[in-house]
Amino acid sequence: MSEATSDYGRGIDAEQALKYAIQHVAGERAEIIEGVITQVSPSWPHERTANKIRRQISPRCLELGYEIGSGNLDLPGSPNWYIPDLAIVPDDLVEDSNSLLPDQTLLVVEVTSPSNAETDRVVKRRRYAEYGAPLYLLVDRQERSTTLFSEPGPLGYTRVEGPHPFGTPLPLPAPFDLVLETGEL
Repeated sequence: MSEATSDYGRGIDAEQALKYAIQHVAGERAEIIEGVITQVSPSWPHERTANKIRRQISPRCLELGYEIGSGNLDLPGSPNWYIPDLAIVPDDLVEDSNSLLPDQTLLVVEVTSPSNAETDRVVKRRRYAEYGAPLYLLVDRQERSTTLFSEPGPLGYTRVEGPHPFGTPLPLPAPFDLVLETGEL
């Protein structure tokens, strides 16, 4: 019996196998959402919206020693592996990490697309809270609004600021202490 066959006899951790596959087979731009592999291919308007937020937050992040990116977020114990539109993390965490956990972020930003808006509004909001992401900013392009979720817990976020229509300045709390201009999103 080959070693590969004997692994099946002992059982394979399905979560680890799925997450390995997403990183090595499906490529760099795929997520796992509730066990379903989903290709990530944002449109140019979607990317423009994320970049407008990135440009506003970048000076403060540089000042504080934070990195902004769209790197992998693992949600251990679940069939989820996310690639947020933006995540802000302490600089020292990105050096050797293939993925981070939501509770290691300072802010996660998701920008909705017509094809997956409900995923960002419902599923990711619930999972980011469950996994301790301290701030979740939902930029809803279809509803033309922003909502900031904070104070995460196992049952969801307990504090919600919004939804605010585009054009309403949105204060980001500490450690950012800045106001996002949303008029051109």
